[in-house]
Amino acid sequence: MLSNYAELFLICAIILMPIFYETSSRFRYYFKIFVYYAVVILNSFVFIPIFLFRPCDVRNLTLASKFCRLASPIISMKWEVRGAEHMGADRAMVMVANHQSSLDILGMFDFWHLMDKCTVIAKRELFFAWPFGLAAWLSGLIFIDRRHAQRAQTAMNESTKMLIEKRTKLWVFPEGTRRITNEIHPFKKGAFHVAVRAQLPILPVVYSSYHTFLDTKNKVMNPGHVIVTALSPIETKGLTIDDIPELIERTRNAMIETFKATTKEVENRFNLSGHGMTPAKGTTTVISRIAAALPGGVSKQPMMTVAAPPVRPVVELIEPEARKIGSLMGGGDASPIKEPTAYRRKDVQRD
Repeated sequence: MLSNYAELFLICAIILMPIFYETSSRFRYYFKIFVYYAVVILNSFVFIPIFLFRPCDVRNLTLASKFCRLASPIISMKWEVRGAEHMGADRAMVMVANHQSSLDILGMFDFWHLMDKCTVIAKRELFFAWPFGLAAWLSGLIFIDRRHAQRAQTAMNESTKMLIEKRTKLWVFPEGTRRITNEIHPFKKGAFHVAVRAQLPILPVVYSSYHTFLDTKNKVMNPGHVIVTALSPIETKGLTIDDIPELIERTRNAMIETFKATTKEVENRFNLSGHGMTPAKGTTTVISRIAAALPGGVSKQPMMTVAAPPVRPVVELIEPEARKIGSLMGGGDASPIKEPTAYRRKDVQRD
């Protein structure tokens, strides 16, 4: 009897999940986050025994990324990388990137093979999030205690020798805390101290704004296209500790300029307005295609323009309501938006 109820529940879940996915932005948001974390955790379990054969080796991250990157197409994320030649340079350097969300790590999985030998500065608390924390430690991540600035600085300085000897890149999020506010916040000095003391170049990496598809406050996560740009390296040879403030300012200004330009490009390419997404002309949603297959003569008309019976009752039952997302310009009231089909990963061709 219990097995029958379990089978019935499973069948209902399979039937209802696509409907909830298409009609509820909140369900879609949590489903995508769950898939992302589930892929990472599953891979952590699988790779921990393998990583034990070469513990704390940064090359383990390259292996893990090949499988973790599979989460991107599942949740409709595309990462467009520019400046790959800078990422792939066989030299030690300090890479600094803006930090908007945990999705930044998913983006890194997509192009980790370009960086090859690269490690990351991570907050100490992540180490205790097992199995991910253990797998990350076995992959050579450097954990720092952000509550004690001196300890954090010492840990970063101790990693410098390894970077130079093994020609390894050090990835740092100099903003510290991740924030989706459609701007790049002031940088902390730690990464720049490491670069200047070791005379290593700074490589700025810029993610375009997540405001084009993500609103964590209202739990909205639409298909996303992010441009990741690696700028030209900024040399630090000859610089001293006194030059760090100017170095930080120069690096941040270059990243802000690229951040604004690439965000605007994404908006224009996918027909996104300044206050949210607007549907591309002539496109249809998945629900539209489902409705078109139902009896009643709805197969040939776009969902947004069909009004004649008997189409309207079907559309009203399954058409998702307008989704909301924060202003792309930073701040402002949320506006109703529709997800353009052309924005889905499967409809976007790689450049």
